[in-house]
Amino acid sequence: MAAEIKDSLPPGVDPNNTMKLQLLRKIDSCEDNINMAILIQNEDGLISISDDKTIRIWLKRDTGQYWPSICHNLPAIPTCLEYEHVTHKLFIGMENGTISEYKVSEDYNSLKQERDYLAHILKVTSVQFSPTDNWLLSCSRDKNFQWHCTQTGRRLGGYVTNAWCTCLQYDTQAKYAFVGDYAGNVSLLKLTSNEGLELVTTLKGHSGSICCLCWDSQKQLLFSGSFDQSIVVWDIGGQKGTAFELQGHREKVQSVVYIPESKVLVSASDDCTIGIWDLKVQRNECPEWAESNDCQKCDRPFFWNFKSMWQQKTLGGRQHHCRKCGLAFCDSCSTRRTTIPLLGFEYAVRICDRCDESISDSDKKPLAFFHDSRHHIVNASYSSRTKMLLTVGKDKIMKLWDMKPVLN
Repeated sequence: MAAEIKDSLPPGVDPNNTMKLQLLRKIDSCEDNINMAILIQNEDGLISISDDKTIRIWLKRDTGQYWPSICHNLPAIPTCLEYEHVTHKLFIGMENGTISEYKVSEDYNSLKQERDYLAHILKVTSVQFSPTDNWLLSCSRDKNFQWHCTQTGRRLGGYVTNAWCTCLQYDTQAKYAFVGDYAGNVSLLKLTSNEGLELVTTLKGHSGSICCLCWDSQKQLLFSGSFDQSIVVWDIGGQKGTAFELQGHREKVQSVVYIPESKVLVSASDDCTIGIWDLKVQRNECPEWAESNDCQKCDRPFFWNFKSMWQQKTLGGRQHHCRKCGLAFCDSCSTRRTTIPLLGFEYAVRICDRCDESISDSDKKPLAFFHDSRHHIVNASYSSRTKMLLTVGKDKIMKLWDMKPVLN
């Protein structure tokens, strides 16, 4: 059935938009908070972990309903999971710092525990498994990135960041690990079998903590969602430091999923919206913000420029920046507001009067749209086989959405 739209829509949701996600199913039989859930790629099912210390594997029945085929109890609250669909290996990170490895049966009706990794001393925030290398990568609130061999269980190396580690992605081909942290940085680590690991660079582009990461191995793009409500697309493969922003959400971005066959980025936020971004269009980087003591149009001093205020016998004003040219202006010289989709701004932002005259109606055409999910999203997962999106909400409900109308 089609999802209903609230009378009061979240910011960014266009009620006249005809491209709407179709709500297929709600799973609302969980009594505790669901911390994470993923879709099983080769089966009509999903795996969830929750605060009641359980792993649940849900399979679609003949009635169309989803019911648990497995409900497994854990010694601590699970916080993150990773499932490898070919080998059926399941890794569960927990609040006590332990990572448990399980083997899921082919009929998804039983779990067998293989090994425990005493990887961290605080909450595990993300785990990644590489079947090619037989490596288990993890990060935690103890500020540590850890690296284990799944064949022997031996620790291969680690790296200490300057802040809580919040999320993790891994590039199997180049053997790069991307570690997001609470300070808003992404550490790019190079892993080698013989030489350990080394810090290649640190990506800095967010003003808030990193909430989620997504890696596209084909285009070698890294997507980072943040507490600052923005998404940054990093062109790692280009090796030129290119990065452009996507601004459309009004709360922190909790999850980002890239669909390479359609060149679409899906973002899920705490503002109850699902963003659909068209990445077939080439976007531009935002300009660097200019530093100035006076308005770069009328020369009015800003409030910290005491010398000019005294000479002009006037009060200083606040400094504002035009989002299109990056120059510094006072409030009177930057009164206009407009969307700039080619720069990633899908909602109206401040621009100067000169730039407002240069922006045509075609420049304002949206390159993204936002759907009201009707719950505060904490996690999202996508299945390329069924073209379904799974969202997990703070309301203890999981929702399955049909993405085909949007992708087609």
